[in-house]
Amino acid sequence: MNDLDASAFCQLFLQAYQKCFGHSMKEVLSETESKLFSSKIFDQTGLVIGSKSIKNYSSYVLSPDSKQENPSVATMDTLARFVLDAPYTDEVQRKNKESHYPYWFQFKNSFHKSQRSIRKKKPFLAIALLTASVGSLVLIFFLVQNQKQRSFSDSFHSLAEDSLKQRGWFIQSKDEQYWTKRNEHRGYLTLYTLKGDNWPDSVNRPNIQNLLLRKISADCFAVEVHLSEFFPLQNWQQAGILLLEDTNFTGRSLRLSLSYNDFYGGFPKEKEIIIQAITSHGKNFDKPEELAHQVIYKLDSTNQELVEENLQHSALRIEKQGKRIRLLYSNGSMANSAFKEILNREIEINPKFIGLFALRGFVDNATSMPAMFDFFTYEPEKCGR
Repeated sequence: MNDLDASAFCQLFLQAYQKCFGHSMKEVLSETESKLFSSKIFDQTGLVIGSKSIKNYSSYVLSPDSKQENPSVATMDTLARFVLDAPYTDEVQRKNKESHYPYWFQFKNSFHKSQRSIRKKKPFLAIALLTASVGSLVLIFFLVQNQKQRSFSDSFHSLAEDSLKQRGWFIQSKDEQYWTKRNEHRGYLTLYTLKGDNWPDSVNRPNIQNLLLRKISADCFAVEVHLSEFFPLQNWQQAGILLLEDTNFTGRSLRLSLSYNDFYGGFPKEKEIIIQAITSHGKNFDKPEELAHQVIYKLDSTNQELVEENLQHSALRIEKQGKRIRLLYSNGSMANSAFKEILNREIEINPKFIGLFALRGFVDNATSMPAMFDFFTYEPEKCGR
């Protein structure tokens, strides 16, 4: 590529990234992010760009002088089709009808015109800067108003508190000792199953230590989180997603988690790994409701190693359409295991916050084990789809 085409490609990739993830690109994509990016491009365009290529392109775009890439015109056309919302197609149809790759050339020409226009307007830079400043203030206002409605994904490559804050996260009930361990596994957010719960008992007020939260406003959305190598072995070690109407646990909440259970009220114990969904109706109700108790593995001395292997990768997903809630999970030795539905029903909840958590309830006889969060995504959706 010549310099102008290289600049156009870099701008195209950055716009495609912004469209996919809802924020600007600051770091080289992880394998998980690259796979998600590739999947979204295919879902919208019908055309394929391999995840490994996407990861390499992200490295090139961030450091074009240190790494050379030469994407094909077909690849650049596919990215342009994604950015420009081109009609769905496939390779055969494109070869027959659009082998001249019109979308790449449309994007490139538009980019080059904008660059020429910028060069011509340099004498008016001071006025332009003033106008841009005012425009930026207006834009920031509208972005702040709409920020919570935009899609967002995070692979937790940067866990500095200022970086988390810039990305919309905030920490509640910080335990300094364990919060400092959040980045002990590079590329993961590591939370520990500390003592706590999101509803009270006869002795303790509701509290979850190191609860990582972000604000939302959409009434219809999908939220998904991936965990790596989380294998709970004591009551009630668990990790997952929490939907909250407020941050002080007085409103309604919904908790979806991967958990361990061997409590049967004095009856013979069976050790289980479960997917548990629990809802609380707020401060006026002291008892939660267990919506789902899906046993995924029963543990014994013969299968623990196999179960651990199949918990190398776990994922939890909540889909909300108005009052209709759908809960799903997946797990397996490979990261691409399919989701399974565990619940689909109407639930009265109007969440304003999403939280990532690890806890063990108000018990002292369980250890604080790490839960490594690999990936998070939040997608507002049109209600009534």
